[in-house]
Amino acid sequence: MKIATAAYPLDPPDSWVSYAEKITDWVAEAAKNGAELLVFPEYGAMELAMLSGPDIAGDLENSLRAVSDRIDDANDLHADLATKYGVYILSGSGPVFDDAVSNRPVNRTHLFSPTGGRGVQDKQIMTRFERDPMQMASGGPLRLFETSLGKIAILTCYDSEFPLLGRALADADLILVPSCTEALSGYWRVRIGAMARALENQCVSVMASLVGPAPWNPVVDMNTGMGGIFAPPDAGFPDTGIVAEGTLNQPGWTYAEVDLATIANVRKDGRVLGRTHWREQTGRDGHVTSEPLG
Repeated sequence: MKIATAAYPLDPPDSWVSYAEKITDWVAEAAKNGAELLVFPEYGAMELAMLSGPDIAGDLENSLRAVSDRIDDANDLHADLATKYGVYILSGSGPVFDDAVSNRPVNRTHLFSPTGGRGVQDKQIMTRFERDPMQMASGGPLRLFETSLGKIAILTCYDSEFPLLGRALADADLILVPSCTEALSGYWRVRIGAMARALENQCVSVMASLVGPAPWNPVVDMNTGMGGIFAPPDAGFPDTGIVAEGTLNQPGWTYAEVDLATIANVRKDGRVLGRTHWREQTGRDGHVTSEPLG
C-alpha cells in the first residue's frame, strides 16, 4: 500500500466553502500520487473554529465548542472524499462534546473508509495543557480497525509515549500517530514514541504533524513537526527504522510504500522477535535487588 502523511498548516477559513476546498485539494493531491491511506494531524479540525468568527476562534472555551458544533459536517465531507477518491482518511482530530462520554470535550479523530465505513478513536491520556486550562476528558477505549489495508490502530500524540497503550495494540499492522506539538522537543518526544511503538510491536507507525503558526487560536498557536513513517530496523526495513520523513515545518505530504508481507515476515523471522518476547518481562517487575557497591 502507499501511505501519505501530512505536515499540515492551519489556515483561518473565511467560509465553509474555502475549508472544504482546502481539504479536497489535499485529498485529491494524495490520491493523484497513488496514496491509499491519508493521515492528517491532531487538532487539524481547529480550523473550523474560525468559521464562527475571530472572537470565538480566539477564545479557548468558545473555540472548543465551535469546533464540536461543526464536526459532523466535517465528518460528512471527509466521508464523501474517502468514497470519491477510493481512499482511507484519518481526519484531523478535534474537541467533541459527547455527553455519553463526559461533560467535557474529548480529543477525537475519525477514520473513514472508501466504502463508507466510519471509525472513532479518542485520545486516552491528556497533556498538561489539555488538563488545564483546556479541561479535556479522556475518551472511549482503544480500538483496532480491520480494513482492507490491514489492522489499523491510532495513538493520538501523547498516547504514543506510553508503551502499555502500544502493547494493547500489538495486533495492529499500522499505528497512526496524529500529533500537534508546539516545540521541537515535543515533536521529538512523539516521534521517539512512534518509533518505539513500531520497534516493540514490529509494525509500521505513521506520524502526522501540524506545522506553522496559527495565532488566531490558543490551542494551536505555534506548531512544529513533519510527517514520518517508521518501522523496526530489521529485515526488510531500513536500518535506521525511518521508512520516510518530510522536512521540518515544510507543509505537504510525505509518502511511503508499505508491504504487509514485510511486517508479517519480521514478526515471524526477524533478527529479533521483540513482539513475541515482550511477555518474558512478566513477573520481573518489582524484582530489583539493591546492593551496596564499595
